[in-house]
Amino acid sequence: MSAMRTLLGACLLVLLATVAGAQPSAGVATDVAADPALEKRVNALSAELRCLVCQNQSLADSHAPLAIDLKNQVREQLQAGRSEREVIDYLTQRYGDFVLYRPPFKATTLLLWAGPALLLLIGGGLFWRTLRHGQAAPPAAPMSADDTQRAEALLAAQSTTADTKAK
Repeated sequence: MSAMRTLLGACLLVLLATVAGAQPSAGVATDVAADPALEKRVNALSAELRCLVCQNQSLADSHAPLAIDLKNQVREQLQAGRSEREVIDYLTQRYGDFVLYRPPFKATTLLLWAGPALLLLIGGGLFWRTLRHGQAAPPAAPMSADDTQRAEALLAAQSTTADTKAK
């Protein structure tokens, strides 16, 4: 019984040491509860910035380590007195227009902005072309009297052959 108590005590000590020595995860964005206005600005700006490693998520929505680091960096820059525009310019300079959910309209983003309209026009043109060329063929010319007699003879011969095979 004494060995069991010793083992249980050792397990508890190891568990307590582990819990006491645990540090906050580096993947958690620090909250600035002392300045709710700053935190509101950070969240608003983070919602406008794209997570670089996630599929279509903002920094505010992402829990990826890079997104959390970027959100902390946004917070630090805003605390240092930089404006939202300066923070966006810094991140755009460092990561390109991809970091913005609403990239600016310029030569490098032209396809991004015009792409949906271009695809719609191409699709509409293909649809119209298919409809136009898919119309029924013009009616065939009427058969001549010779052709009609030949067709009737072929049909009659075919029906007599079918009748003899059926018997």
